Amino acid sequence: MGTLPVIVGVDGSPDSERALRWAADAARERSAPLQVVHVWPYATAERAAAGEQGGDPVLADLRDRPFLAELPQVAFRGLSGLADTELPALGAEGQLLVLGSRGRGGFASLLLGSNGLACAARSACPVVVVPRPDRAGAERGPDGELVPPAVRQVTLGVDASSDEPAAIGFAFAEAARRGARLQVVSGYTWPMLLPPAFEYAAVYESTQQEYEDALGLQLVDALAPHRVRYPGVEVAVQLRAGDAAGQLVAASAGSDLVVVARHRRRLPIGPRLGSVAHAVLLHAICPIAVVPETRDENGPAESGGAEGDASEGAAGE
Repeated sequence: MGTLPVIVGVDGSPDSERALRWAADAARERSAPLQVVHVWPYATAERAAAGEQGGDPVLADLRDRPFLAELPQVAFRGLSGLADTELPALGAEGQLLVLGSRGRGGFASLLLGSNGLACAARSACPVVVVPRPDRAGAERGPDGELVPPAVRQVTLGVDASSDEPAAIGFAFAEAARRGARLQVVSGYTWPMLLPPAFEYAAVYESTQQEYEDALGLQLVDALAPHRVRYPGVEVAVQLRAGDAAGQLVAASAGSDLVVVARHRRRLPIGPRLGSVAHAVLLHAICPIAVVPETRDENGPAESGGAEGDASEGAAGE
């Protein structure tokens, strides 16, 4: 079986071109094929397929990009259907699915489009959303684009009390590829309010420091096998009481990439992202990778993700 491609969704918008550039770099780093996909919502399947040969104006406009010519293998693909249905399904075919935070449709003031939410919630492979450079706190250069951090850093958000091997493995692999340090951020709630009453009382038999020390040991154990696998990755751990999403958004200002586990619940109206992943997608300054825990519906996982139900879901536009 050959190397799975990096897949990027495009629609002709500036946001999707940023995503395309990011995906091209990711394909180069992975020595993987790049697949550029445009979903035609009102085209017949035949017309969409014919568009791959030059009839699709969005794909035709991208074919001559110099940074694509540097890649050994690039494929252009037209699909017919709704983007928020077709794009998440592509996760079963790739090792990474990349999108811009907004497309041509919808309200320009929204921080994240419906396609990004749908892919992050349902894709079988990790999803990277590349945000606009105008988010609050972003440092922009003369060209208006985001200025990369002076020191390369991948930031991983992890729940110290749960097992998230796929997201952890993905973050270590990204840090190793980039020659970046890995900043591990873990937030926790204190005081703990756990029903029933006897559990609540049991928590307060220990101090906050004892509780944090116990979480720290769990975090050490979770990171240990990945440290062995990637001995060249410098790791810094930040474990503190407070809102995990807020800490990750703050860390994104000095990061190349923020990695979070999906942590979703299956609600009657469909799967929804966990609250941390959703908040980071909305507000992080740098690109965000949302990693599913397994590919139980679509085949084997590659190196990571999180599809648990430990955190509270909060998604939608």
